[in-house]
This record gives sequence, structure tokens and C-alpha cells, in this order.
Amino acid sequence: MRGGTTQPRLAKDQVTQAIALCCLLIMAGLTIAGPSGLLAWSENSRLLQQRQNEVKDLAARRDELRNRVALLNPNHVDADIAGELVRRNLNVVHPDEMVMLLN
Repeated sequence: MRGGTTQPRLAKDQVTQAIALCCLLIMAGLTIAGPSGLLAWSENSRLLQQRQNEVKDLAARRDELRNRVALLNPNHVDADIAGELVRRNLNVVHPDEMVMLLN
């Protein structure tokens, strides 16, 4: 009788160990090849560097636009900026001026 009662317990332990082993293997696989695993690390680093460069470019463009807005203040407009905008947008030039397009 004693031998019959241990058989189900051994089978249950083996199933439990097999399930635990499968869970560990899945976690190990995700650690290596998952979306934030070791294989994705270099791709994430490259994307981070690309985004940081993009932020620097956009910050420089923002500063340039902020400067132009400051020069177009209605209380004291910079004459050079006003002349540039009038010539570019309205195609207005003096008779003695020569226009050179740099495209």
C-alpha cells in the first residue's frame, strides 16, 4: 500500500518541476531576446543617441526662431528683418537693387 501512495506524489512533483523549469526558460528567453532584453540594448542605445541629436537640432532651430520673433517686436522692429521679409514675401525691390536667389 505504501508504494501506491507515493506514485501520485512523485508525478505531481515532476509536473510542478516541469512547469517551474518552463517558466524559468521563458524568463531567460525574454531576458535575452525580449523587447527590453540584451539583444535590444544596442538598438535602444542607437535610438536614444538619434533622439538626443534631434533634440539638439530642434533646440537650435527654436533659438533661431525665438531670436527672429524678438527682432519683430511691434514696439521696435529691426529694420533689416523688416526689409528682408518685405522683399521676400512681397517681391518688392528698389530700382537700383539686384536680386540674387540662392536656392
